[in-house]
Amino acid sequence: MEQESYILRELFFKHVGQTSSAPLGLTIVKAEGVFLYSETKKYLDFISGVSVSNVGHGRREIIDAVKRQVEDYAHLMVYGEMIEAPQVEHAALLCSILPPSLQSVYYVNSGSEANEAAVKLAKRITGRYRLAACKNAYHGSTQGVLSLMDSEYFKGSFRPLLPLVDHIEFNNKESLKAITEETAAVIIEPVQGEGGVQVPQQGFLEALRQRCTQTGALLIFDEVQTGFGRTGSMFAFQKFGVEPDILTLAKALGGGMPLGAMVTSPQRMQSWQSKPALGHITTFGGHPVCCAAALAALKLLLTQNWVAEVNRKSKKIVDSLIGHPAVKEIRAAGLLIAVDLGDESLAKKILYLLLDEGVITDWFLFQPTSFRIAPPLCISDEEITLGVEAVLRALDKLNG
Repeated sequence: MEQESYILRELFFKHVGQTSSAPLGLTIVKAEGVFLYSETKKYLDFISGVSVSNVGHGRREIIDAVKRQVEDYAHLMVYGEMIEAPQVEHAALLCSILPPSLQSVYYVNSGSEANEAAVKLAKRITGRYRLAACKNAYHGSTQGVLSLMDSEYFKGSFRPLLPLVDHIEFNNKESLKAITEETAAVIIEPVQGEGGVQVPQQGFLEALRQRCTQTGALLIFDEVQTGFGRTGSMFAFQKFGVEPDILTLAKALGGGMPLGAMVTSPQRMQSWQSKPALGHITTFGGHPVCCAAALAALKLLLTQNWVAEVNRKSKKIVDSLIGHPAVKEIRAAGLLIAVDLGDESLAKKILYLLLDEGVITDWFLFQPTSFRIAPPLCISDEEITLGVEAVLRALDKLNG
C-alpha cells in the first residue's frame, strides 16, 4: 500500500496540472460527513471544497440518486432539447424557493460558465456593451469573466480581454455613479468571498438595486459561493432583501457533482432563442447525473435543520476565536468566515500548522492576511469544538 501511494504521488506531480508551486499533495482515500481521510490521518474539512460540500461528504441520499440515474441514462443530448427528469424536477424545486422573477433555469457546468452566460444574456437583452463589477471580486477564470476582475496581477498576462468594464467599490454608494445608461449589467457577490468575507453595509445593496433600475442596467448576483445556506439563508440575497434580475449558482448546487446555473425570468431567458438562435449552448450543462445529485442535495437542505442552525454555529466559532491575541478581526456571513491575522506570512503559516493539527482550510485571493473557515453546514457542535480547539492550538504556535 505504501509503494502504491508513493507511485500515485509521483504520477500526480508528473501528469496532473497544478496551478501553484506548492500543492498540498494529500492523498485522500475517503470522505465522510465533515472529515477527509488519508491512509494514515483523519482531517476535519474546514473549507468544504471551497463552499461545495454544504451537505457534507458521502451522503447516502446523493450516492443512491447518482447510482439510480446512471443505471437509467447518463448523457443524452445538448441541454434544452430533450425532457430529462432530473433537470426538470430539480429546476422546479429550485424555482419553488425563489421569487416570481427568477423562474427559469439554464444549466451549465461551473460558476465561471454561469457568470459568462449571465453577462452574455444581459448584453443580448439590453443591447449595451459596458459592464460593471466590484473591486476585489472574483467571478471565474475564463477570459470573459476574468475581464471583470480589477486585479492586474491575475489578469495582466492574459490580455487582450473584454473592454468597457467599469469598477465600483463594495459598500461605497458614491461609486455607483459609474453605473450609467450605457451599462448592460452590474455583477456583484452579495457577500464578497475572495475579498475576505466582506458583508454589505446597511443600504448598499438597496442603493445598488435602485441605481440599476434607474439606468436600466441588469443586476446580476453571483451566489456561486454564498448560495445554498452558506450565509444562513438559502440564498444571501434573501438575507438582505434585495432581488437580482439574474442569479448565478454553482459549487454547492451540484451536491458534490460539477454543476452551474443561471436563473432569471422566462421572458429574459427566451432571448437565447433569437438574434441569434442558440445564443448560448453547452454540451454537458444540466448533465442528468449531476442534476440527480443536485436534487438530492437540495432536498436534504430543505428537510434538515442545517440552514436554520448556520448563524448559531457561526457565532460559536467566532466567539471561541475572537479573543485570541493573534486574531485581529473576524468577518463572518454565516459559515463563511474570515479570520484576519493582520499579517500575510502568518496567514500562510497557519495553513500548515492547521494541517498538522488535522484541519484543512485555505486563504483568500484578495485578502492575504486572512484564512478561511467554511465547514459543511451539517457540522455538529462537537465537531465545531474539535475544530476550534485545533485552530487555537495552531494560533498558539504561530510565533513559536
